Amino acid sequence: MEHSILCKNLSYNRILDNYGWLFISFALMLLVIFLFYPIVYSFYLSFTSSKGIVQKFIGFENYIKLFNDQMFLLALKNTFTILIIQVPIMLFLALILADILNDKNIKFRGFFRTGIFLPTVTSLVATAVLFKMMFSLDGLVNTILLKLHLLKEPIPWLLDPFWAKITLIIGMTWRWTGYNMVFYLSGLQNIPYDLYESAAIDGANKIQQFFYITIPMLKPIIIFTTIMSTIGTLQLFDEPINLSSGGVTASSVGPGNSLLTLSVYIYNLVFKYMPNFGYAAAVSYVIVFITAILTFIQFKVVGEKE
Repeated sequence: MEHSILCKNLSYNRILDNYGWLFISFALMLLVIFLFYPIVYSFYLSFTSSKGIVQKFIGFENYIKLFNDQMFLLALKNTFTILIIQVPIMLFLALILADILNDKNIKFRGFFRTGIFLPTVTSLVATAVLFKMMFSLDGLVNTILLKLHLLKEPIPWLLDPFWAKITLIIGMTWRWTGYNMVFYLSGLQNIPYDLYESAAIDGANKIQQFFYITIPMLKPIIIFTTIMSTIGTLQLFDEPINLSSGGVTASSVGPGNSLLTLSVYIYNLVFKYMPNFGYAAAVSYVIVFITAILTFIQFKVVGEKE
């Protein structure tokens, strides 16, 4: 009797398992077609030389070619320059703003939080137009700096390679600081307020509380935002395209290709120059390899347990 009941239960569970696979089969099929297959095929593509529909397997030649490609090296340099400067500034500002706006004594906290987060959901095209107007030679930024006698002559923000990068960094920081601030705010809600009260009783000031309580307690979220910001910067495309004077149809992306990033270069290889899908795929996988290495380093630096 017990044996027959057990068999029925096993049969019933097997039927449920089959129905379960049936229900998720369509989603799995879509994942295979639109995610897994493109990843595998693009990796194979990076070992080929393609002209139109004609493909030829060439092994590692595309990857070897990268070391002598001046445009690729420039895009790599620009991307890492933006990554090293912009990401730490943005995350530190987001952390400070989150800590300030988490204070219960500040009035209109919701208003300030919404205002700082608002650039994240603002149209990128509208943001680019606004920044082009503000940072033009006779724009608002130069006008204010000249009236304050901080400058003797206007800065060519979007006409000089150095200042074009600064403008891009300012724009990205303005746009994404509020996005990361929200993550830190959510983490701060889980830190017991008793810790700060105890620290204050022991004589710790606000700065000491920030470095010895807030930052250690937010370590997992800081790691997460650092990794996500690193990935986003290595894939940077929209901001440089929209801020460059002529966009993808111009001879260069920004003055002297100062805003050329790896993702923009991939786009140029496929849609702007003579299409070379194999070489573009190789550049794409360079981004994947760099992202994997930087993520691994970040985990090792901060500790795997975190």
